[in-house]
Amino acid sequence: MTLLRAERRYTGRIINLDVDTVQFPDGSQGELEMIRHPGAAAVVPFLEDPAGKDPRVLLVHQFRHAADEWLWEVPAGTLRPGEDPDDCARRELTEEAGVEARRLTRLTTVFTTPGFTDEQIHLYLATDLIPMALSHDQDEFITVHEKRWSEVGKMIRRGKIRDAKSLCTLMFVQSFLRK
Repeated sequence: MTLLRAERRYTGRIINLDVDTVQFPDGSQGELEMIRHPGAAAVVPFLEDPAGKDPRVLLVHQFRHAADEWLWEVPAGTLRPGEDPDDCARRELTEEAGVEARRLTRLTTVFTTPGFTDEQIHLYLATDLIPMALSHDQDEFITVHEKRWSEVGKMIRRGKIRDAKSLCTLMFVQSFLRK
């Protein structure tokens, strides 16, 4: 696919909306609406060794306007201009979960919804945590909860954890880091 023209239709605080005129692989042309997003980082904080029998993790319970409900999530947030994803993960971990990680491990990077946005979320594992003061953003309503890994699995199976970035992060850990 070849981009022929991009027209900015909206510039917002976090996202921009472009209408891209593209040439498809068959030579035809069309318009695609694209949400441009600076990217984000999400991190699952382990209070104990992730390889342990049933380690404790921190999850946040946060009201999300778009979902119109409280969602269970891993701490996460949007990259600031020029910010390194590692630094974003560390910042969000402190702001949302009230901990700092002595050890931060990059897991992978995922596209959230590539059908209409270029947003990528960088996923991390945080261990060897140090308590810090919480500093939520003004528009965040968050509570922090300790959960056993077995309980997290049950929450996923029962549909209690429905946030995609959180599911990706938690399932990556389960699939590739837990024995």
